[in-house]
Amino acid sequence: MEFSIKSTLPEKLKTDCIAVGIFETRKLSDAAESIDSASGGHISGILKRGDMEGRSGTSLLLHHVPGIAAERVLLVGLGKEAEFAEKAYIDAIHAALEAVRNTGAKDAAFYFTAIPVKDRNAQWSIHHAVLEVMDSLYHFDKMKSKPEKKRDALKKLSFFALDAGAELALKQGVAVAEGVNFAKDLGNLPGNVCTPSYLAGQALEIAKEFKLESRILEQKDMKALGMGSLLSVTRGSHEPPKLIVLEYRGAAKNKKPVVLVGKGITFDSGGISLKPGADMDEMKYDMCGAASVLGAIRAAAQMKLKLNIVAIVPSCENMPGGSATKPGDIVTSMSGQTIEVLNTDAEGRLILCDALTYAEKFDPETVVDVATLTGACVIALGHVASGLYSNDETLASELLEAGKQARDRAWQMPLWEDYQEQLKSNFADMANIGGRPAGSVTAACFLARFTKQFRWAHLDVAGTAHRSGKHKGSTGRPVPLLTRFLIERSSGA
Repeated sequence: MEFSIKSTLPEKLKTDCIAVGIFETRKLSDAAESIDSASGGHISGILKRGDMEGRSGTSLLLHHVPGIAAERVLLVGLGKEAEFAEKAYIDAIHAALEAVRNTGAKDAAFYFTAIPVKDRNAQWSIHHAVLEVMDSLYHFDKMKSKPEKKRDALKKLSFFALDAGAELALKQGVAVAEGVNFAKDLGNLPGNVCTPSYLAGQALEIAKEFKLESRILEQKDMKALGMGSLLSVTRGSHEPPKLIVLEYRGAAKNKKPVVLVGKGITFDSGGISLKPGADMDEMKYDMCGAASVLGAIRAAAQMKLKLNIVAIVPSCENMPGGSATKPGDIVTSMSGQTIEVLNTDAEGRLILCDALTYAEKFDPETVVDVATLTGACVIALGHVASGLYSNDETLASELLEAGKQARDRAWQMPLWEDYQEQLKSNFADMANIGGRPAGSVTAACFLARFTKQFRWAHLDVAGTAHRSGKHKGSTGRPVPLLTRFLIERSSGA
């Protein structure tokens, strides 16, 4: 899809379809009034006959409106004007896009994007119009022998805006949306395609396209660094593990980087602590943390943010086998701390802890890790909010606000020292699980033991990174949250 910003008067714009807003009850927006005036009251006359009330998410398509340059005029319901907030705006975007796509229009212009949204600015409206359109257009059929052919003539879409920051908001929206789609594609690929080696290859493609520094650490490199915890997870797999590192330099060399760490388990069988067979196919999504980190640094590079960013992705499979790590085994992490592996299905923290220790070498300003870490987080927060843990309240507040702005919300969970008691081991420095109570909290507490040297936050996206059921697929979250966090960091640099 090709996006652009328009400032032409609606009645004068020559396009296949122009979409304008109607509030309840039958109140015309400014753009609709302009068209109504130019057409000699054609719009108001239709509304008086009761063809449309303006309810949120509804639409009415008109052809050959007199005095209007556009071939079609689409009336889009916005709901009550006093209640025109995020949801009503997003519903309008979806309603307009769906209606236009059901026509033969090749290009269209949405004029309701200039209507103020409660508690949001004009740049927010343009940014999220792009994101919602790209999300609606996304479909994954790369693995089908005969991809479904869909009738979709729409190729160009413009948004009306007079704000000076609209063009930047549009470009950033495109970059973020492409980062989201990149993460979705990685998540939706099957485990026999998206292996650790494949992830490494995709990272190198990003590095090549956006001129990032890159390096891929192999098993021998990790062994030399003492990453016994990470390597304990990959022992049962024939796929070689990879530690992927990308560096984007958008600021001065002396500026400390933001480090993003993403869990990259490309398939999680549970290892010797084997998972139940039902829905095990969804364990291909256990690398969505890695996908989101790669999508975020890709978007940041495309936006040319004035920030230094490092992406670290520990990647491997967790499989059973004769050489696989067994419950009760004790491994030594890169930090030197020993871990009793009581459950091999609590493997994400075992690869992340070594990656977090490795992050110290970059002298980070802050570190954010992203992982589909615990089913317990899904029980606690469902599929709406990601779990957020942090050892720094200012950082936590930044991420929470970024989530609100991005419509990719997180909810802060406790990281109290009291929970550390559950990780005690009789035989090692710690156990890798703390029992059923507060499972997401104790997983974060485990990671906290490896983050004492820097400001750190952990996002548990087990409930938000993908959907199940009829709409099964990767969501691309939390790329919107991460990119908004990075954009704000860049603008404040």
